[in-house]
Amino acid sequence: MTPEQLRAFCLDFNGATEEFPFRPEISVFKVAGKMFALATLDADPLSVNLKCDPDEAVRLRGEHPAITPGWHMNKRHWNTVRVGELPDRLVRELVEDSYDLVVAGLPRAVRLRLDRP
Repeated sequence: MTPEQLRAFCLDFNGATEEFPFRPEISVFKVAGKMFALATLDADPLSVNLKCDPDEAVRLRGEHPAITPGWHMNKRHWNTVRVGELPDRLVRELVEDSYDLVVAGLPRAVRLRLDRP
């Protein structure tokens, strides 16, 4: 997955936006003002921080050396994923899971507007 493909995939979710609150090179992808992905798209290797269920996070880290505790994040709830070392399908699933976790924590009215009850 290229940086452009990762950006496009993150922005394809309902209500997703890209912001740069930290530095111009750090893309923060949000839904309803809540972050679901953070990446430096010009970094080599390309990696992305994604929200994850704590039990699932531990399992994924055990199965994939390319998935580690979230860099500069709450390590219980966030993973850093080295994109090029994993199949694109798995990266897409992890991004979607992160988005869904964030949406699940939003008020019901917001979730319904996003078509994610």
